[in-house]
Amino acid sequence: MNIALSESIERFTADPAAGQISPKVTATLTEGRTRLGAGSFDWDTDLPQPVGGSNESPSPTAYLLGALAGCAVAFIHDTLAPQFEVEITELSATASCTTNLGGLLDVDGTTPELQQLRMKITMSSPSPAERVEAMQQAWLQRCPVYLALRNPNDVEINFASQ
Repeated sequence: MNIALSESIERFTADPAAGQISPKVTATLTEGRTRLGAGSFDWDTDLPQPVGGSNESPSPTAYLLGALAGCAVAFIHDTLAPQFEVEITELSATASCTTNLGGLLDVDGTTPELQQLRMKITMSSPSPAERVEAMQQAWLQRCPVYLALRNPNDVEINFASQ
């Protein structure tokens, strides 16, 4: 395991509050486009044309699926593989779902809900199968994006006028 991970485990074990973070993304309408910002990172999101967007940037749904697939690859590669001493020679993830754009327009018989969420994680490793399986189980127990989608969460929504 790399030194940074070992030091973090020691620090968070001694003081669990030291690992507490509060990620935040802000969406702002800027020149007719939706701009997302998190710290020093900015990116755009858009909707498909049939529901009023211009389809010039990935949709919020694509970002959600990207967060799931990205958490699979990044968390496995950067954190879990070193922890479980798993060598990775190839790693990819594809997340998908079905949805009906008619649900966004309140068309009878449709729902805006994302359905049939799926993800395929493909990995090659020369490491022993028991370490790879233990790592995969740890991902299922610790990936925050997966856990947020799998487990019901209360989401507090406040509409505010300026």
